[in-house]
Amino acid sequence: MPIEVNGKVIETDEEGYLANLNDWSPEVAEAMAKEDGVELTDNHWEVINFLREYYDEYQIAPAVRVLTKAIGKKLGKDKGNSKYLYELFPYGPAKQACKYAGLPKPTGCV
Repeated sequence: MPIEVNGKVIETDEEGYLANLNDWSPEVAEAMAKEDGVELTDNHWEVINFLREYYDEYQIAPAVRVLTKAIGKKLGKDKGNSKYLYELFPYGPAKQACKYAGLPKPTGCV
């Protein structure tokens, strides 16, 4: 199901993840979030940017436990916990945040 951003059609898979990771841009993330009824705040962007850096380094989208632990190390205990991440990404911090970050679906996510 493609999405349209700035007049360009972006291909996604049946779950809404980008078919081509190179199609990602902040505008694409905003469009995906808007479809979910989510307004991206600075806190959302902090997690999205963290995920993009993580993926660049490890070439894998982290599952929720790994994500929570890694965010705790980098951004502090107050942000590295499931409650905080689920408030930002209610459909699942790893799944939803990775989708907005233009990454593949994390391994181990249903």
